[in-house]
Amino acid sequence: MKHLLTLLPLSLGLIALTPANLPLERFEISQLGTSTGYDERLLTDKKTLLQAIDHSLRYLNSSAAIRAYQNYPIPEITRQRVQRSLVRFRQLVQNSPTPAALQKAVKKEFIWYRSLGNDSQGNVKFTGYFEPIYQASRQKNADYKYPLYRRPSNFSRWSKPHPARVELEGKDGLLGKNSRLAGYELVWLKDRLEAYLVHVQGSAKLRLPDGQIMSIGFDGNTEHPYTSLGKEMIADGIFPAEGLTLPMVLDFLRSNPEQLKNYIPRNNRFIFFRETHGAPATGSIGVPVLPERSIATDKSIFPPGALAVIETEIPQGNLNKKLVSRYVLDQDTGSAIKGAGRVDIFMGTGKNAGERAGLINTPGQLYYLLLRE
Repeated sequence: MKHLLTLLPLSLGLIALTPANLPLERFEISQLGTSTGYDERLLTDKKTLLQAIDHSLRYLNSSAAIRAYQNYPIPEITRQRVQRSLVRFRQLVQNSPTPAALQKAVKKEFIWYRSLGNDSQGNVKFTGYFEPIYQASRQKNADYKYPLYRRPSNFSRWSKPHPARVELEGKDGLLGKNSRLAGYELVWLKDRLEAYLVHVQGSAKLRLPDGQIMSIGFDGNTEHPYTSLGKEMIADGIFPAEGLTLPMVLDFLRSNPEQLKNYIPRNNRFIFFRETHGAPATGSIGVPVLPERSIATDKSIFPPGALAVIETEIPQGNLNKKLVSRYVLDQDTGSAIKGAGRVDIFMGTGKNAGERAGLINTPGQLYYLLLRE
């Protein structure tokens, strides 16, 4: 039997949920698949999961977490309960000799809450994201001419609606001194598509001409909805509705560079960046995100920092997809990640991580785990 959770109306930016849009349901252990919670990755790497747990525990001790959970809409899910759950789960990870032993202990000691997904039947769409590594320069020149921008000092006073992307960077990305962002350039890239992908991913490592690595991260955005270029291409009849992946979109744009002027301006959400001085990619709750252990969800409905299990197909190192069950921590969000039916999996840094992330466009299930009381 499934037990729908009771929710309370909220303020302070969270969604007031009603019975028609409940995000989670209590799920009986007997209904879980035999592989659910069996995480074979733990055979070779417990360290990354333990680090991710510690990051969430650090967040849960912060004033930001106290504020978030004061207004969290599901009474059963409290900051203290999430903390206790993580502390106990950490002990189980350390002490369980095998993934099967951990799976057995978790099913015994934890209550599982399934996301109702995008159809109220538990079906969730998974995608992947990553931290790219691109070539860049702190100075503009003939090779490096596509800027990424710092957040303007007067941004809070900008009138709304905010300017469209084309007003800030032009159709070709080269508006330059005629942009109201002139003077706020942070760094320049060689490739316009790469500059746009940094907007999509929200952070990057940039290799400078002298060999040094510059790291940048998200520092705000204009208040426009995110528009997926892939969905725009589907609407234009370039691709069928099913099976589209990021590599397909990138291949099309690289083969038809004149289309960059057509598609990039359609996404009016414009991202600002700051230099992070070597810090790792960081999630929306202010902690580092780790490969295949950090996920991004809609934080207006899901508990920040909480322990979860995902089941979906993930490309392996050879890019062949494999159905996996992973213990993850909910540590990030994204402009395209809205509702109970969307999860973005952080896949790491660099080219292979990007290739793997781009191939994730698959269905699956999402469960949150809370210690029995």
